[in-house]
Amino acid sequence: MSLVIAMDGPSGSGKSSASKGVARALGLRYLDTGAMYRAMTWWMLRQGVDVEDGEAVAARAGEPVLVSGTDPDRPAIEVDGADVSEPIRTREVTNAVSAVSRVPAVRERMVALQREIIGAGGIVVEGRDIGTVVAPDAPVKVYLTASEAVRAARRAKDLAADPGASVTVTQAEQARRDRLDSTRKASPLAMAADAHEIDSTELSLDEVIEAVVRLAKEQY
Repeated sequence: MSLVIAMDGPSGSGKSSASKGVARALGLRYLDTGAMYRAMTWWMLRQGVDVEDGEAVAARAGEPVLVSGTDPDRPAIEVDGADVSEPIRTREVTNAVSAVSRVPAVRERMVALQREIIGAGGIVVEGRDIGTVVAPDAPVKVYLTASEAVRAARRAKDLAADPGASVTVTQAEQARRDRLDSTRKASPLAMAADAHEIDSTELSLDEVIEAVVRLAKEQY
């Protein structure tokens, strides 16, 4: 099956859970492009690179070996042979990823890797610029969103192990990240003109998955 479903939207909108659910329902592969940027960010932090220094980040963007899994049940991400699925989800990485992902050299490398994976078709791809930049010809494009309060509550729940990740703090950090990602020069967060917007504020995960699956069957 050559179907490509592009799932974009801000953090906390439910993209990951919905994308994996849609992939399972339709028997497709799954790619979390955000995890790729997080993996790059994690590597930069581990190497002591100043992530606010775009030139320093660009100079080393080609060094780490990134391998992204496409199994929706086990979406692993490796850096230099090590599984970093857990450490890339920390607040430290979350708060630094926008600085790294806005560097053109990083985006160029990530987009090339993502397109290579997408090329085989049969995949649900989630991110922030899939429908606009990475896979603009995807036959099915979805922009998933939700209210700021709901998105913050969802993200804070994911970070429950971190005592500093209150809903209030998470909402502020999330708003900052969305602002940076929406205003960056390289591939900003934006809804594709031909994307279908789904507001998940009042929807359950199953309802979101059903909506996307129905849309895919109608359009493809």
